[in-house]
Amino acid sequence: MNVYYSEAHRKHEPPFEVFDGGLRTPYMENPDRMDRILNALRQTDWANIREPKDFGLEPIYAVHDKDYVDFLASCWTEWLATEAKDKSTLLPATFALRRHPQRPTSLLGRAGYYIMDLSACIVEGTYQAALASAYCALSAAETVVQGEQTAFALCRPPGHHAGKDYAGGYCFINNASVAANWLSAKGKVALLDVDYHCGNGTQDIFYERDDVLTISIHADPNFEYPHYAGYAGETGAGAGLGFHKNFPLEKGTDDTRYLSALEEALYLIRKFEPAYLVVSAGMDIYADDPLGTIKVTTEGIGEIGKRISALDLPTIIVMEGGYNNDALGRNIVNFLGEFE
Repeated sequence: MNVYYSEAHRKHEPPFEVFDGGLRTPYMENPDRMDRILNALRQTDWANIREPKDFGLEPIYAVHDKDYVDFLASCWTEWLATEAKDKSTLLPATFALRRHPQRPTSLLGRAGYYIMDLSACIVEGTYQAALASAYCALSAAETVVQGEQTAFALCRPPGHHAGKDYAGGYCFINNASVAANWLSAKGKVALLDVDYHCGNGTQDIFYERDDVLTISIHADPNFEYPHYAGYAGETGAGAGLGFHKNFPLEKGTDDTRYLSALEEALYLIRKFEPAYLVVSAGMDIYADDPLGTIKVTTEGIGEIGKRISALDLPTIIVMEGGYNNDALGRNIVNFLGEFE
């Protein structure tokens, strides 16, 4: 299996994030996550680790608002030119409510307009890392178009919380959506998100489209991030009505309950008859993940991979969350191994 990975992710290493209640804590979405996965992949006999190719900005602009991408590209330089006392990370103190607000011209005003929360911290190398991450997903997509059955995009930063014009939840460019949109020019695409958190950005991007079926299985947003998206009643709009499906799950969801929801999702995918499948693979569904309340075992993660693989579709798997670093490599290898 071709695995697309870029060392550029190391350029993105914020010194902190802010949790609920104002707790400043070390950044959980850190480079060690990739090292653990790489170490595990290198112990297999099937992982062919490759550099992604540069696809330019057009596939990014096709999914994300150009002004937003341009903000990501320029904001760090602007931040260094300000009189801020702490320039270690660009993080606004105010956030725009999405009720068609006027777009501000000041840097911190734009940051609050384009950033959703206090975990999307921007540092000097964030934009370069985010671009390389998107190129990993695009390279994986190109591989399956060229005839490979499966490819893995080892993306960091992750992407599924990034919407058309905002960053959030460690995500800046929506890697899976960029790849799915690129693939959609070649046939219908199903995008299945199995991360612990709702893929709100993916939902936002494809909500009014009928050529990409989007499905997210996640913790109920009534009690879990991102809180404002991921409810069962959100099923698409306009041409996309009926082409989005959320499966919000309760705290303590175990292997049996999770696999039941997965079977419903797989039924919808079969019915849609896509030419390609994109999987947003978050390992934070694992029972001992520090950010999760779903209790899927390592064996359950393997079974999820096995059942998705049984769809027998050209598939790209895109890395999303997963924050138990000790188990992360083992879990992702268990998942990917079912596609071999």
